[in-house]
Amino acid sequence: MKNRFTICCLLLVLSIGTSCINSNSDSEVKLVTAQEMQSILDLEDAQIIDVRTAKEHHEVRIANSQNIDFTSPTFEQDISKLDKKKPVIVYCKSGGRSAKCSKKMIDAGFEKVYDLEGGISKWKHSDKLEIEIKS
Repeated sequence: MKNRFTICCLLLVLSIGTSCINSNSDSEVKLVTAQEMQSILDLEDAQIIDVRTAKEHHEVRIANSQNIDFTSPTFEQDISKLDKKKPVIVYCKSGGRSAKCSKKMIDAGFEKVYDLEGGISKWKHSDKLEIEIKS
């Protein structure tokens, strides 16, 4: 009985200790809506990164976004040129590529990473973002 109590206490301490290690909210990707994205842009000097292909970026994009293709072999080098201390807002077409990219950016040491929920497809007809479309 005494051994079971000791084992239970050890498991409790270990689970609390490991959950505290992973609870650093500064190093998590935050999903944001178009309205939240616009608020971030109004309040902070954020970098907007479009991780779609150059062709996709040329056709329709969020104003003032920089294109860094997630599928490019130079992707890791390209993101290393960004300021890791400045907030980064990442988007793609629907959210899949930007989710993967956001995780890589956190792993690379970026302090604040925001991912546009649903990508540009969800928001391109919204009045919340300034969208540039090739005419």
